[in-house]
Amino acid sequence: MGLESLLKEDGFFTTKVDALAAWARKSSVWPMPMGISCCAIEMMASGDPKYDIARFGSEVMRFTPRQCDLMIVAGTVTYKMAPVVKKIYDQMPDPKWVFAMGACTATGGIYRTYSVVQGIDQFLPVDLYIAGCPPRPDNLLNALIQIQDKIGRTKVAQFKNSKLPDLNVIQNN
Repeated sequence: MGLESLLKEDGFFTTKVDALAAWARKSSVWPMPMGISCCAIEMMASGDPKYDIARFGSEVMRFTPRQCDLMIVAGTVTYKMAPVVKKIYDQMPDPKWVFAMGACTATGGIYRTYSVVQGIDQFLPVDLYIAGCPPRPDNLLNALIQIQDKIGRTKVAQFKNSKLPDLNVIQNN
């Protein structure tokens, strides 16, 4: 009852490489959860059966940045934590996207202190801001749908092969 029933005899179909790559990319967005404080509870709730983030192909929340393409920063980011968040972001492969989930992540929230970063856009490029304190899981799903639409509009040529960074090789003597 799937695609194979429509192909019948010849067994092929035609499409554009851009359309195929966009479909594959937007249907398998793997989040890197950066649950720093109370917004993380709502981020975790998006995986329960009521909200079911798996419907959008994003149930694979990996805790290794090398397998993720969407960073969800959920919670209050302090200046002590900011270099860690930036380092994890830098370890993610391109193309990558960032959500700022909650008021504290986007603006520092109610914490107008010297230790709290007043918005992660000071050190990360943010694609979508998810409003709320804390935002509900359906807000996160809505943001996921929006980023999937954005990913679906990208062309393959926009992600040309760039020079890979040099790796430090550790040699044992």
